[in-house]
Amino acid sequence: MRKLIIGLLCLAGLAVVVDFGAAAYSEYRVSRTLREGADLSADPEVTIHGFPFLGQAIDGRYQNMVIRAAVVRPDIPGEISVDATLTGVRVSMSDLADGNVRKVPVEKVQAAMRIEPVELGRLFNIPDLQVHSRPADKSDGTGGSGGTGMTTEGALVLTGTLPGSTAQPGKSGAQNGDKVAVQAELTLDGDQVKIVATGFYRSSDTDLTTTAVVPEADRPAVLARFTRTIDTKDLPFGVRPTKVFALGGQILVEGKGENVTIDLDRLQRP
Repeated sequence: MRKLIIGLLCLAGLAVVVDFGAAAYSEYRVSRTLREGADLSADPEVTIHGFPFLGQAIDGRYQNMVIRAAVVRPDIPGEISVDATLTGVRVSMSDLADGNVRKVPVEKVQAAMRIEPVELGRLFNIPDLQVHSRPADKSDGTGGSGGTGMTTEGALVLTGTLPGSTAQPGKSGAQNGDKVAVQAELTLDGDQVKIVATGFYRSSDTDLTTTAVVPEADRPAVLARFTRTIDTKDLPFGVRPTKVFALGGQILVEGKGENVTIDLDRLQRP
């Protein structure tokens, strides 16, 4: 009986190893297909969830597949991160293993594009650019949008040092006269993300105490430096964006679709 139990355990262990090996190979094939089709500089990260993998492969339906990649685009220096979560992926085991598949039916796709603080700083040409949430009770509306302290979805505070700025240290004890804080609105307009600086922000918040007062004559130019429009063409598989928000200093754009057929060549193509 003991030998039988040991034998069964060995068989079970071998089955798990074979299953994980098959999953790893399939993830590699999908990754290579995505890299070649989307002309990426590196293999994207592909993870196929669900156990056993071979049971899904035989059925031709994969419960959950997560794809993450770094892409380069001409209007944003550096790299941005894109990811997609595919639910109910339908593809035959042979097509998946051979890497011949291009059109893949999926029950649900959730796609996202993430712009990190470093890339945001390069985009705005403000190396130390930081994105903050706007506290509802600390805005005095200086030069801005009313001073009521009301916070709406997409309300931000952007801080950064402007090279050659003529800003002067304020009464808050600014240590760097070139560092300013502006109020901004983050909105999604069709396929475009708009970051629009609406005014200047003053606060006793520790992160913002070094901000300076900008002379009246320089305010329009400074606000323009904190205003940008970003195209969402790199949302994976051509998914239309439905939501934009800031999280941890990042700008995130999300979209989703149901019962669609995705093209693996369109991971980063419009």
